[in-house]
Formats: sequence, C-alpha cells, structure tokens
Amino acid sequence: MKVLVTGGAGYVGSHTCKALAGKGFEPVAYDNLSRGNRWAVKWGPLEEGDIGDEARLAKVLNRYRPVALMHFAAFAYVGESVEQPLLYYQNNVGNSATLFHAIIKTRPIPVVFSSTCATYGVPKKIPIPEEHSQRPINPYGFSKLAVERMLADLGHASGLRSVALRYFNAAGADPEGDIGEAHDPEPHLIPRVLTAARGGTAVPVHGNDYETPDGTCIRDYIHVTDLADAHVRALDYLLSGGSSCALNLANARGYSVMEVIKAAQQVVGKVIRVETAPRRPGDPAVLVGAAGRARAVLGWAPTRSALDVQIADAWNWMQKETGLRTLTGEPGSRRVRHALG
Repeated sequence: MKVLVTGGAGYVGSHTCKALAGKGFEPVAYDNLSRGNRWAVKWGPLEEGDIGDEARLAKVLNRYRPVALMHFAAFAYVGESVEQPLLYYQNNVGNSATLFHAIIKTRPIPVVFSSTCATYGVPKKIPIPEEHSQRPINPYGFSKLAVERMLADLGHASGLRSVALRYFNAAGADPEGDIGEAHDPEPHLIPRVLTAARGGTAVPVHGNDYETPDGTCIRDYIHVTDLADAHVRALDYLLSGGSSCALNLANARGYSVMEVIKAAQQVVGKVIRVETAPRRPGDPAVLVGAAGRARAVLGWAPTRSALDVQIADAWNWMQKETGLRTLTGEPGSRRVRHALG
C-alpha cells in the first residue's frame, strides 16, 4: 500500500518514510526540495512538486493511488515566522488548503497531520494535556492551529478523517545511521550544541532569565524515531476505521537548555562553551506534554526517551554525515537553508 508523504525529504518526514517501509508500506515522498534533502529519500520514489500546485498533486494522486496522506510539508521555525508571518500563512495554511482540496476532489483519503505543541502557546498547566486551550503566541503556531481547524471542518463537511499529532521537540537521528538531521543553518538546540562541541565554538543560550530553576527554557525532547513510529501507528488507526482526533507526542519530561548542554558534554567528552544571547520572540519558558492519550489510542510509548540516547544518536549521525560530505560532497554540496518537516 502506498502512502503520500508531503515533506518526505525533510527531517521527521524522511524518518517516517523509513518506518513506513519497515511496516510494508511504500512511501511516496512529495517535496519541492526548497527545504528538504534529495539524499534523504531512500525508501520509495521522490515526486518533486509543491503542495500549492493542485494540478501536480492530482497527477501524483492518480498515478500512485495512495491509501493515505501524511502531511509534513511546512515552514517550521518560530523566529522566522515572527519575522515573515505572511510566508507562513501562505505556505502552511494556504498551500495546505490547496493540498486538501486536491485530496477531496481527486482521492479522498485519511490524513495524518504533523502539528505542534506551539498551538498551545504559554501553558497554564504542566504537563500540557490535549484539552488545554490553544492560544499560540507566534505565527508558526497559529498556522498549524489553522490547519488543525481546517481538518476538523473538513471532517464535518466531507467526512475526511484525520489525526493531528502535536509533538514537542524532535531530536536525535536514525539509530542505524541511515539518515539524520541536516538543517543549514540549524535551528534546533541539540545539533547546535554538538556543532559547537565539534568546532570548539560557544553555543548561544537565548535567555537565562526565564522563570525556571536555572533561568533557561525547558523543553520536552522526543526522539525522531519515536515520532516516526507514532505516525505509522496513527496511519494504522485511521486505516482500521478510527475517528478523527488530536494527540500529543511527548515524553512528559522536560530538560532545560543548560541540562542539555551538560548531558552533551558527557556524551562527547568535551567542555562546551556557552554565551548568553537575547531571548527569542515567541519562546515560552516551559513546554512539556502529557502523552497518555497517544498511549491509549495508538498503543504508543517512546522507546528512546533518555536524553543521553537522543544526543548520542545525533552525535553519531553528525560524525557520519561529516565523513559523507568529505568523501562525496553529499549532503554538503546539496545542503539547503532549512528542511521541511
């Protein structure tokens, strides 16, 4: 059975393609490669195209006749969304509407949507449950919430079934070293810390005056392979007739920026220098999620939740990626500014 994976050349999308292939599905990666990596598509065909191109989508849908859609394609950086809100509303919301129109018109299939904890905004309760109010504080979070609402409305209007997976901070890399995180520039904390460790540079800590024990932001880190597993489970749930819902993907355990840096020092065996930088707009002090509903609905539980495991997997991939870039020019010769998903 074929599954259309928008953003399948991105970080979480490519790991999910591997997980799909491991369960007997054929992932069809649909990506315009503006922020994805061609080399990350290894477990099925790559169809280059934009989710805002309805004619192209219709051709791909008719060619492969997928049983479901996994929708990762989005711009996903809080700071950039604050600086360029229209970019986020046009791509994440407007182009998603075009994608769903093509699905309903050409081949109405269930949807697994890559959402985010950023839809909650500043939490009133920790860990954050799914019924928590959704009041985003940045355009990225608003854009993802708009797509969640769009899917809910389409469910009422046309019967389209969907699962929105609100996940927290994706981290780590494929434990077998087949793929990993390769953003350029890198927005995520763990690879930035590891890059600093490798190069002997200082890692910027954006704000040390938050209302947390050590003054730095606290986040819930979830291994990318655990995220991929949850997406496949959500697909099985929908294909078995499951009804639409929204679920958190989290470990229900938070780590501060300084705790991540200290754990990374233990993994790599090096002292990592730190420099304080200004707070970034749109960053809540604490984001930690409740994950009981995903366990109950999908039978899902993280298997690589330990912070040192996530850091070690990311470090192993970074070492391998450096070797690949030195020997072949890939992925370095085809590095892109960001990656989808």
